[in-house]
Amino acid sequence: MFKIETTANRFIPHGVSACAGCGLELIIRNVLDVLGEDTVVVIPPGCSALFCGFGREAGMRLASFQGNLESTAAYAAGIRAGLAAQGNDHTTVLGFAGDGATVDIGLQSLSGMLERGDRVLYVCYDNEAYMNTGIQGSSSTPYGAWTTTTPGGKATRRKDLLSIVMAHDVPYCASASVAYIPDLRRKVQKAKDAPGPAVLHVHSPCPTGWGCPPAKSIEVCRVAVQCGAWLLYEYENGKITLNQKPKQLRPVSDYVKLQGRFRGMDEQAVAALQAQVTQHYEEMLHKSE
Repeated sequence: MFKIETTANRFIPHGVSACAGCGLELIIRNVLDVLGEDTVVVIPPGCSALFCGFGREAGMRLASFQGNLESTAAYAAGIRAGLAAQGNDHTTVLGFAGDGATVDIGLQSLSGMLERGDRVLYVCYDNEAYMNTGIQGSSSTPYGAWTTTTPGGKATRRKDLLSIVMAHDVPYCASASVAYIPDLRRKVQKAKDAPGPAVLHVHSPCPTGWGCPPAKSIEVCRVAVQCGAWLLYEYENGKITLNQKPKQLRPVSDYVKLQGRFRGMDEQAVAALQAQVTQHYEEMLHKSE
């Protein structure tokens, strides 16, 4: 028997693995593969913390640091400033955090980093809840979804992270999905080459929290894009480009029925979610024209 080493395994050792069907591992392996060895990584507590450690316990073959939950962007900005003081403008500083540490607890430090124009690449892997601590709802949890803190289904729509990022007039930001890896890798390269702060918002399935079979997680994310529940687009030099423009969106019910977290939604709730999804798609379509 012999082992085939793929490039996506260069910086995350074999045997270090997220839960079955989780999109996090696929994301971090591909992000780091594109960025290369001249990279410093900042990771907060959360699911991704398993890839960060010290000595023999390290799960990453790169310089990495784990801070507290709310300060990933601030730590990354400080590292960037320290490198600049040394005359180093070539090392990529990567903040890699989940939705709770980004759209909720870490939003203040992220906004500060963007407002200052710190040249940091920030990746939010979004599994749409606080999965690491028991599936509590976050601002990124979609309308109608069950979590332990929204047992009757979330009553409000999700926070639009990239609209907040674009309001800071950054040079580049984009959404991506584990179901479209070539698109993700292309956007990582663009973000790396950006002259200022760049943010990637990546849809990351969690079979445990979403209530879907691990073997179906990529399919679920693909359907999310096809029905408009997760749009693929990028913002570059003030211009929005939709990367997927289906002539007709699949009904959002095709996405909902694949996941146990939406099991409590009745027809009225599904119709409300459909209206939200359609409105957002049409707005983004208009902005990209």
